Amino acid sequence: MPSNRRIYITLVILLVLSAVARGFIAGFIELGNDEVYYWTYAKFPALSHFDHPPMVGLVIQLFTLNLRFDSEFFLRLAAVVCGTLSTGLIFLIGRQIKNPLTGLYAAFLYTASFYGFILSGTFILPDGPQVFFWLLTLYFLVKSLPDPELTYTSRNFLLFAGLSTGLALLSKYHAIFLVVGTFFYILFYNRKWFQAKETWGAFVLAILCFLPVIFWNAENDFISFTFHESRVGVTESGIQPQYFFTEVVGQIFYNNPVNVVIIILALVALIRKRNFLERPYKWLILWTSLPLLLVFLAFSLFRSTLPHWTGPAYLGLILIGAAYLSDPPLNARKMKLIPWPVILSLTLLAGVAVGGVGQIRYGWIPVKRWKVEDVSLDMYGWKQLGDKFSVLSKWNEDNFLIDKDSPLLTFRWFPAANFDYYVARKIDKTVYALGTLERIHKYFWINKQRGNLKRGSDAWYIALSDDYEDPVALYGSLFEMILPSDTICILRGQDTVRKAFVYRLINLKKDMIFPP
Repeated sequence: MPSNRRIYITLVILLVLSAVARGFIAGFIELGNDEVYYWTYAKFPALSHFDHPPMVGLVIQLFTLNLRFDSEFFLRLAAVVCGTLSTGLIFLIGRQIKNPLTGLYAAFLYTASFYGFILSGTFILPDGPQVFFWLLTLYFLVKSLPDPELTYTSRNFLLFAGLSTGLALLSKYHAIFLVVGTFFYILFYNRKWFQAKETWGAFVLAILCFLPVIFWNAENDFISFTFHESRVGVTESGIQPQYFFTEVVGQIFYNNPVNVVIIILALVALIRKRNFLERPYKWLILWTSLPLLLVFLAFSLFRSTLPHWTGPAYLGLILIGAAYLSDPPLNARKMKLIPWPVILSLTLLAGVAVGGVGQIRYGWIPVKRWKVEDVSLDMYGWKQLGDKFSVLSKWNEDNFLIDKDSPLLTFRWFPAANFDYYVARKIDKTVYALGTLERIHKYFWINKQRGNLKRGSDAWYIALSDDYEDPVALYGSLFEMILPSDTICILRGQDTVRKAFVYRLINLKKDMIFPP
């Protein structure tokens, strides 16, 4: 068994190197569609939002000093910090449930997870703070619930778990599975907790934290809850095996195939009664992990789901995999500080991360020539578009072809947020998204805050070649004329990877009113 000193030194090195690597990526590539959209959460703060609770916007405000520093790096800084803290937390949980080596293996496997390293640890998404508060809650739970004596210290830890659960709920609704898992663990394994006032105090704390979301939804016809219900509701078309297959493959990739193999081997060992983890910890982790995983796998039988929705479930499963790897019978002679499965997992992460960043910035793989959609373009070319549009718009305004205060109009929350951050922000223009609530999301409220458009106003419209919507079909009835202005080519190296067709929308026929 490696000495504790070697384990802690290795952990510190891991924390530093992973934070530096994620920080580099955070400042090296442009924001994705979702990330610029969550920037609007910070720019237009509210008790809650159409898609998610407010936490992601709050942490953006915190780490950018209320958008005083609003580059890609600073917008993502909250995710980098949360990812680093989460790596430390999963180590502490592993140490608590077994030993420091288990904690170190868990930290390695978490770092090797694409969900842990990229989605929640680099990109600014609701998952970043959610994972941090999820792991913080799990840490408090393993420090409290397995205690058969319900000591004063354990009861206090449970109160802290209630608070962190509330903060997890403010990050993403998935945290309700922490409450569900805790309830069933107490019900089946330690019912004395039902008699402790701290149990109910923890529940009250979680509800109090979540009250802003409830208040906002009450004022908005519970639109956020109904929206998410529609995303996972069962369709009438029966079982859809292709959705299930996509969900399973996505989960395997997001959580690293090597990690998934380790987890499967660990779960098989548990089924075969191999005791590499104490029973209270085993059941607590399983109850806070498997329900989330199984529920969304069930949903995927009927409709399309997103693999990262189950990401928090794999946090607990990673701990079980780490406990399995650190079991002495697997390495009878000598336990290694970094076993070969962990090295393989980290190598796969590094390869995919380097390849992904290279594809985004430089287009190493010519997927367009193979007639395959290049998803890396979601995070490329927006700065270039903003720079070129600023020159084009100024020329048109200086030659009196369009009003100087003309806003940009678009049809959906993306590219509305992309235009807002990369195009309009630099030249002090506003963006309006016109369409149904299901298409424009938070822009339904942003439009109201930005105010009405007066009769006679002009506007800009940018149609992207890979997401084209005809401006005449969208706005032909609203304006006297719709005129093509120019075509902006987005270059990556020597290749034109996207075109932006710019239109002038002239003379709004009547006032466009966004009622409060």
